[in-house]
Amino acid sequence: MPAVDAPKDVGALLVGPAPGLTEVSTRLPFTGPAGRRLEGWLAKTGVSRGEIYLSALARCFPGKARGGGDKVPSRAMLANCRPHLLREFEILRPEVVVPVGGLAIRELLGIVRLSEAVGETFRRDGVVYVPLPHPPGASTWLNVPENKSSLLRALAVLGGLVPAGRIERSDA
Repeated sequence: MPAVDAPKDVGALLVGPAPGLTEVSTRLPFTGPAGRRLEGWLAKTGVSRGEIYLSALARCFPGKARGGGDKVPSRAMLANCRPHLLREFEILRPEVVVPVGGLAIRELLGIVRLSEAVGETFRRDGVVYVPLPHPPGASTWLNVPENKSSLLRALAVLGGLVPAGRIERSDA
């Protein structure tokens, strides 16, 4: 997705899996139902959409899956789009990266289970990673009380890092 709504001085980079059908028509990241829920989460932290650069592993809509929902981007699609994400990391030099959803967490951190990542903070090469679950309404992951607590922990950490430049680089 094009970074049309990129903040001027970005300190945080949010990476989702791929644009959905709504994002294809609006040409803006996280503008569908998942985006509305994500904005609600961010609002609880005091982080505005303008304080975080929104990106994705895949840059085009992978299509609809059988039985509803969106397809997961293929390995080939992820490989084709990887240079774009790497270039964003290079240009933006984010202090905080927020991988959203299992695919982004797996691709950026190598962690397979959401329950091992959400609510935890990871430091790599001077960058703080704060994983979040993907926010679609169809997800059942948040129906488990422990998982909800993990989300709240992650949001609290994010809220303590992003607003008003409260990010501290360990390599600066």
